[in-house]
Amino acid sequence: MNLTSISKKMSFLLRHCKNPQYIDLNGGWAPVTVILSVLKKDFPEMTRSILEQIVAEDEKGRYSFHPDGTKIRANQGHSIPGVVIEMEQPDPPELLYHGTATRFLSSIMQDGLKPMSRQYVHISPDFETAVKTGRRHGKPVILVIRAQDFVADGHKLYRSSNGVWQAEYVPKEYFTVQYL
Repeated sequence: MNLTSISKKMSFLLRHCKNPQYIDLNGGWAPVTVILSVLKKDFPEMTRSILEQIVAEDEKGRYSFHPDGTKIRANQGHSIPGVVIEMEQPDPPELLYHGTATRFLSSIMQDGLKPMSRQYVHISPDFETAVKTGRRHGKPVILVIRAQDFVADGHKLYRSSNGVWQAEYVPKEYFTVQYL
């Protein structure tokens, strides 16, 4: 059994499915029974315990169970219109990081950081995570975001339950480029 394949399918179901009839837009929750039923079509061996293992072992903390255990959601990264995930707005550290590929840099330097097909721009709390993220898309480059200045100027930064910071948009005057 390939847990990575199951997790990728689950990520699609909870974050990007174009017909998300089973997702509650308030919180992004989906019934565990429905998710298990859909996953079993591609992975007949799928069980609740496998689902729990994926949630517990996901290195990025992508998923969480509702406190009552009957629902599951992706913690961020939704492209489904209208999904609202509650997030904290703590004071940010001085700097945060966004990893991307060099091929996207000219557009970013012209337009700033945009969420593209997602609801928010994802921002890493540490440099190493940003490097890993950037490598997924090609030759990485890191945008160093002056997070405290960004918030002090009235922009909003949110932090999801797995520690990923998010913003609706980051204008280019709030970051510098660090080439690797």
